[in-house]
Amino acid sequence: MSDIVKNRSEILFLYDVKDANPNGDPLDENKPRIDEETGINIVTDVRLKRTIRDYLHNFRDHKVFVIKDVKDNGTQKTREERIKELQEDLKKLKVKDEEKFEAEKSLLLEKYIDLRLFGATIALSSGSGRGRSITLTGPVQFKLGRSLHEVEVKTLKGTSVMPSKAEATQGTFIETHVLPYSLIGFYGIINENAARNTSLKEEDIDLLLDALWNGTKNLITRSKVGQIPRFLLRVVYREKNYHIGDLDRKIKLLTDIDEKAIRDISDFKLDISRLVETLKANSDKIERLDLQFDENLKFVVMGDEKDPMEVQNILSDIAVVNRLNL
Repeated sequence: MSDIVKNRSEILFLYDVKDANPNGDPLDENKPRIDEETGINIVTDVRLKRTIRDYLHNFRDHKVFVIKDVKDNGTQKTREERIKELQEDLKKLKVKDEEKFEAEKSLLLEKYIDLRLFGATIALSSGSGRGRSITLTGPVQFKLGRSLHEVEVKTLKGTSVMPSKAEATQGTFIETHVLPYSLIGFYGIINENAARNTSLKEEDIDLLLDALWNGTKNLITRSKVGQIPRFLLRVVYREKNYHIGDLDRKIKLLTDIDEKAIRDISDFKLDISRLVETLKANSDKIERLDLQFDENLKFVVMGDEKDPMEVQNILSDIAVVNRLNL
C-alpha cells in the first residue's frame, strides 16, 4: 500500500493533427466534432481514454477491462460474455461469502489497470439469482478536449475500386471528412482520495503519462495517422485536497493569420504567461512539475518568445521540474 498515489495532481496535455479526423461523430456522418457556436474542434474524454487503453494493452501488455475482445470466429465478445468470463475467475476465489464482495473487487483492481485509472460500474449476477454491482469511481478524470483555435472541416471526395452492389461495373464514390489542422488541449485531474479506493499506484500514473504521449503518436489508423504530442505538464501538489483547476484556460494560441488557415506548428506560438503566473502564485503548494514537450513548439512568456528549454528553466524557478523521458 506504500506506493498508492498520495498527492493530488493536474494534467495539461496538448497534441495536434494534420489532415486527419481526431474524433468522428457517428451521428453526423463521422465528421470531426465541432462546437457550432465557436468553431472549436471537440474530442471526447472517451476517445482519449480509448487511446490510453489501447496503448497499455497493445504496446505495454497490460490487462484492460474495457477493450475490443474478438472471438475465434471473428465476432466481438459481448459485454455479457466478458462478464461471464470474469465470473469464472471470481469463482476461483476461496473465501467466505461475507468476504466475497471485497475479494472480487480486489481481484478486478489487481488485474485491470484501466479500472484502477478510470473506474467502472460492473454488474454481476450471483448463483442465487440476485444481482449486484461493483462501482468504482475513477481517480483519473479528463474534461472534453478542445482545440485552441477555430477549425474548418474539409470534405475530400474520391472513388473506391470496390463496388457497393453486385454486378456493378464501377467503384463507389466515397467522402472523407478531415481537419487541415487542429491543436487540441486536454485537462485532467488525479484524485488522491479516489486513488485509495482503486489502489492506484504511482507506477500506474507513469504508464498513464507514457500512454498519453506515445499512445497518441502510435495511434496509426487512416483517420488518425500523423497525431503528434506537443506538450505534457503534470502539476503534483504537496497540499492535501488542493488543486488550481482550469489549467487549459490559462494558455492561449497566438497567430498572425486567420486561425482557420493554420496548417502547421510553425504558424503559431503558445502564450503560457497566465499559466506561469498562476503556478508562481501557488508555488508553496506545488511539490514538483513533470514535463515533456516537443522541441519545435514556440512559447511566449510575458511578451517574450521562449524556446522549450527556456520554459523549463522558468518552471524550475517555481518548483522542482522532472523532465519525463517519454
